[in-house]
Parts: sequence; C-alpha cells; structure tokens
Amino acid sequence: MVNKQSVSIIKIGGNIIDNPAELTSFLADFSALEGNTVLVHGGGKSATKLAQSMGLVPQIIDGRRITDAAMLEVVVGVYAGQINKEVVAQLQANGSNAMGFSGADGNLILSEKRNHPTIDFGFVGDVKKVNTSLLSNLLETGITPVFCAITHDGKGQLLNTNADTIASELAIALSSFYDVTLTYCFEKQGVLFDAEDDSSVIEAINPDLYAKLKAEEAIHSGMIPKLDNCFNSLSKGVKQIKIGHHRMLQNKTATYTTITL
Repeated sequence: MVNKQSVSIIKIGGNIIDNPAELTSFLADFSALEGNTVLVHGGGKSATKLAQSMGLVPQIIDGRRITDAAMLEVVVGVYAGQINKEVVAQLQANGSNAMGFSGADGNLILSEKRNHPTIDFGFVGDVKKVNTSLLSNLLETGITPVFCAITHDGKGQLLNTNADTIASELAIALSSFYDVTLTYCFEKQGVLFDAEDDSSVIEAINPDLYAKLKAEEAIHSGMIPKLDNCFNSLSKGVKQIKIGHHRMLQNKTATYTTITL
C-alpha cells in the first residue's frame, strides 16, 4: 500500500485577523510548517465595521451572517480583496509561495444559494463541490492556496460562505488522496468547559460529550457549526482535527482540543 502524502489545512479565526501582532505571529508559524499546506480565513470584524460605516446593519443568526446584496459587496471586497491579499503578501515575505483564491477562481469551490425553510440568508452559499484536481495540482507545484470565505454558484453569482465550512469541505475533498489534518486556530487554547476560564480546555470531544455539552449550553453560538463541521469531516475521511491557539502549530507541548468519533 502506497503511503499518502500529508496535507495540513489551517483555518484562522477572526480574532487573529483583527490583531496585527497575532496575525504576524500566526503567519510565521504557518509558514514554518513542513509539507503541503492550505490556509482558510474569514473576515473578522473588518466587514462589520465597514458595513456599519456605510449605514448597513449586520445581522448574524446562529453564527451565520445574513448577506443581502449590499452586504455581499462589502464581504467580497473585504474577504477576497483586502484581507486575502494582505495575508498572501505576508506569507510571501515569510518564504511561503502563497496564492489567494475565492471559490470562483479556477472553479475551485462551487456552491449553491442556501435554501432554508424559515430564514432568508440572502447570498449565502453551501458548498456543493471542490475542484480537487486543480487543488491537488496547485499543491504539487509548491503553491500554498489561501482561501477566503467567498464561493460561487457557477452562474455568475458570488456567495458568502462560512469559512469553517470551506475548511471542512476542502479537507473532505482532499482526504481521498492525502492524509489530511484539519486545524482550527483561534484566540483560545481550545474548546473550553467554561468560556470565562481559559485553562478549562476540553482535551478531547466525541459525539456523546458534544451532545451533553450542547444540552448544558456549555457549547453554543458559533462553536456549534464549527464542531458540526468537525464531526462531519471525520466521518468522511479526514484523519485528524484539532482546535486551539496557533502556537500549537510549532509547540508540540501546547494544549489544544482533539475532535474524535
């Protein structure tokens, strides 16, 4: 049996993007990773601040942003433009041959507009297909793809798409050809028993514990779709999933949360 090559897919949270010093530190750690790497980012608070300065009122339900036509213009400009290119530029400065992508570029991520029975999310996309062939070719030529949270529907429409979900779908798609480790980096040490106590890291979460923590509302809001994505990814072939602070990328003794089935 031929051993698969490994791929590390890292998703960074908004609080890293919003903190220039943290972002610089993270990108240095990320650039030092060996092997094939993929980076996925959202937009932090930048899109919200710009929207508010334009008189728009951001709406978020269950950790998901409602995206009307005006808000779509904002998130495309911030996510696919300013943030994506600044991240790519810093990675290049760190010696990582990064290239920035939305899902529309090279038809890398095809989505469909969300059809929810009770909520109109607007121009929000749910991933249908990843162009694994092109993505693999990019990795094999030494490119580090950097994905923003924008996809398309194949009919000319851009769609705002949850960055955690994009990372999960990329990991699932690549797992047929690579040993994939999916890592969610944010400002905490991991998933916490107590959101007010940074030392209360849950070292491992399986489906039973997850159900219990949700019922107790110890896990709520944006962490729920993140963990839903994690369990879905593991069930579809992703080798390993970790959640924690970016220092775990280079510090082997750092604390973090492992997601298991």
